[in-house]
Amino acid sequence: MEDLEKEIRERLDLLRGALQNDGGDLECVAVEGKVVKVRLRGACGCCPHAMATLKGYIQQDLNETIDAGIEVERVD
Repeated sequence: MEDLEKEIRERLDLLRGALQNDGGDLECVAVEGKVVKVRLRGACGCCPHAMATLKGYIQQDLNETIDAGIEVERVD
């Protein structure tokens, strides 16, 4: 699982750029198997579309590029 976690963290680092362009950011808090726990920062932290960003952008990207079973959860 260490390889999967490394791959997930590297991909999240790439995705952070798009969030940073909009004044937000993303912190990967933990990877537990195929569950990725993230904290949204900046503009993303209080955005009413945060869940759409998590599921429709981040989780979808991880599902398409790494593993279809990955689930992204928001933590505060």
